[in-house]
Amino acid sequence: MTDPAGPPPKGLDLDRLAAHLTAHRPDLGDGPLRARLIAGGKSNLTYLLTVGDREVVLRRPPLGHVLATAHDMAREHRVISALAPTGVPVPAALLLCTDPDVIGAPFYLMERVDGVVYRSRTQTDRLTGDQRRELAEAMMDTLATLHSVPPDEVGLADFGRPDGFLARQVRRWAGQLDRSRSRPLPGVDELRDRLAATVPEGANAGRIVHGDFRLDNLLASVDPVAVRAVLDWEMATLGDPLADLGLLLTYWDVLGDSDLAAGNPVADGLGPRAGFPTGAELIARYAARADVDVGPLHWHVALGCFKLAVICEGIHYRHTLGQTLGDGFDRIGALVAPLVAHGLAATRR
Repeated sequence: MTDPAGPPPKGLDLDRLAAHLTAHRPDLGDGPLRARLIAGGKSNLTYLLTVGDREVVLRRPPLGHVLATAHDMAREHRVISALAPTGVPVPAALLLCTDPDVIGAPFYLMERVDGVVYRSRTQTDRLTGDQRRELAEAMMDTLATLHSVPPDEVGLADFGRPDGFLARQVRRWAGQLDRSRSRPLPGVDELRDRLAATVPEGANAGRIVHGDFRLDNLLASVDPVAVRAVLDWEMATLGDPLADLGLLLTYWDVLGDSDLAAGNPVADGLGPRAGFPTGAELIARYAARADVDVGPLHWHVALGCFKLAVICEGIHYRHTLGQTLGDGFDRIGALVAPLVAHGLAATRR
């Protein structure tokens, strides 16, 4: 049964969803089904469902222009299910539906976890200096814990192909870029070619990699300071954990500690300018807790810049087609050129 008050949010067919839940998860409740879009995400769509007096979360791919392999609901569901018994905090997985006929796309349900997603200065400015430091440290401790989980011990031995991971990342994001091109992007092909020509050995390959690990993909509490859940596992795989570190530094130092930070819809509340520790301090914290050879990270930051530039260009393209929901999408495209410039600078170090 659906709640007749107000139209359903775009991207959900509540009547078909209610029938599917009645058939496959009747234990979730039999009250009216209501839904609202959870603002903030710039890729997959996330909705808060209320079933009677119970709240659960639904994830589905974005509307239209879905890049190949980039929005795999079964992959997200599998990895959070596998990590549930480990020290990595994840929401409980409740249901996977791969049939696109139910709501128009595959989706999965997970338990709602109490916590705050810190994604803007209006939120992080309310934290004390100690809380910001402790939150950044908890973030890095969580990443070190993830990279320490043996994939074969949690049923993820076949979750990816670690050999050649970094070279495939360059090729993959180059392919995603070609499918999202809608305007000239000076320097992006040079960045792609430099990355492809200088791929490092990848001595740490074979770890579980999140693929988009950053502060605003965490649910956190500050009293006490803790990471309650890691979210947005759509790009998780087996590979080199330095890819996670390089992308995190791209958000933290490249975007968060530059003139791009103010009002930036991707990294507004991150980095030293928001009162957090520096990227170097984050890496030192991680290195003291993870069995990973950190080494130089310039190439991985350049890869992070390239990857994030491609993601932003894809979001920009969907926005031009009217296929985005929520605020801030009109500013995403402006991030692509500076990310390319920073990536090229990193390849020269």
